[in-house]
Amino acid sequence: MEQTLIRGPKVGITIAAMAAALMAILDISIVNVALTDIRASFGTPIDQIAWVSTGYMMANVVVIPLTGWFQRRFGFKKYFTFSIILFIIASALCGMAWNLPSLVAFRILQGMGGGAIIPTSQSILFARYPQKEHGMAGALFGLGAVTGPLLGPTIGGYLIDIASWHWIFLINVPVGIFAAAMAWKYIEEPEFEASRAPVDRWGLGLLAVGMGALQYVLEEGNREDWFASNLILGLACTAVFALVVFVYHQLETEHPIVDLRVFKDTAYSAATGINFLVGMALFGAAFLFSLYCGSVMHYKAIDIGMLFLKGCWIQVLIMPFIGKFAGKFDGRLMIGFGMMVLVGSLWMHTQFTALYDMGSLIAPLFVRSVGLAFIFVPLSILALSSLPARQRGNGAGLFNLTRELGGSIGTAWMSSMLNRSQARATSYYSEHVTAFSPETQARLANIKRTNGWRFFDSDLAALATVKNTISQQALVKAFNNCFWYVTIVFALGLIFIFFLKKPDKGGAPIHDAH
Repeated sequence: MEQTLIRGPKVGITIAAMAAALMAILDISIVNVALTDIRASFGTPIDQIAWVSTGYMMANVVVIPLTGWFQRRFGFKKYFTFSIILFIIASALCGMAWNLPSLVAFRILQGMGGGAIIPTSQSILFARYPQKEHGMAGALFGLGAVTGPLLGPTIGGYLIDIASWHWIFLINVPVGIFAAAMAWKYIEEPEFEASRAPVDRWGLGLLAVGMGALQYVLEEGNREDWFASNLILGLACTAVFALVVFVYHQLETEHPIVDLRVFKDTAYSAATGINFLVGMALFGAAFLFSLYCGSVMHYKAIDIGMLFLKGCWIQVLIMPFIGKFAGKFDGRLMIGFGMMVLVGSLWMHTQFTALYDMGSLIAPLFVRSVGLAFIFVPLSILALSSLPARQRGNGAGLFNLTRELGGSIGTAWMSSMLNRSQARATSYYSEHVTAFSPETQARLANIKRTNGWRFFDSDLAALATVKNTISQQALVKAFNNCFWYVTIVFALGLIFIFFLKKPDKGGAPIHDAH
């Protein structure tokens, strides 16, 4: 029988890992629907409230790539349980925050815990399940990784409606206590030997500065008009310099804090590239979809959340089956099929109009869910199963980091392009729709006749209606263009499939040295 790095009841360990991962992933998106309420509660200026999200993500992306080193240093059980406890304490403090600075500080602590929980949960599942069951391990983690960002706004909106914004943080406390207790009770590491390698302080410092600066640029760049801001320009230069030096240092030092040599594995590198594009498509398209539903369709936050749920339930049903049979099929074919389905879903987004009903909006979400299910499970297997078992913690951290960075870059890119595309579309329609053109005159006459306007200001009212129509059409056109950008970039990512390799059925040696 194949020996695994982690022993203990498989069901108990799985429940602990999934509960903790879902809790941490939910908190990435759940706070977005509460920003308005938090701003009103603290009387915070609108340009400062974004720090509630930015602080969390900055801590998140710094900690995620460090998980492999911490796992080798302290073991899965201690590191995972400590991370959950840190997340619980930070969540409770967030719920009791008395002003914006205190909330941001506690969110940074929460991000440190969450950044550790997400990749460690994945590593634990792959370490507990034998090689032949890695498909199921990937499917179980994928349920949380893909559905978490979609459930967040729905659960957040519901908690705010029935209670207050404080409960989007306090709800984590009982869930976290349960997950920590399960992890401490069931995870066993009989052959764990703590790494005695010295701490790479230079690597740690460069990573913290580089990733922190990069995440700030991505989160705040569009709001600050990108490189027109000296702050954004300075931080962008800082991020590039720090990360370039970090990569060089990690490749040269004897004891790197993040072992970048995992990218020598072609299959892992290709899978990581696809994962980056999945993050860009998942978070970028979700960002656009939410804005479209709010600004064009005028749906409430809770209605938008329900749209996501109705369109994504199929994913929860089919992902375990895909995980069960993933080892029996060529994962490259499954990923290729999933990517083409996802491209089709993104294309459906490009056809949105202001006249769409709720059923028409659910359809592309439904198709997207099918595509993501076929991508995520075999992608995790191909990425991590080819690595030596002791490197999977490090590999899982970098694998999850690329998805987070893809999401941040995709969201920042779409936010910027939406503004520019809307300005271009408004200019185009304004030039071609004049008050004196026959088409406009006919439209004005029809509006006045339909509304029965007979007053002296009827012409002004009709012109205002036409102007509003132009603005709405320009906004819809801007959304369509942005969805096209995401579609094209993701479609180009199909080239990565040719660099994937089918993993050996024997799998990587379980006790390979790192």
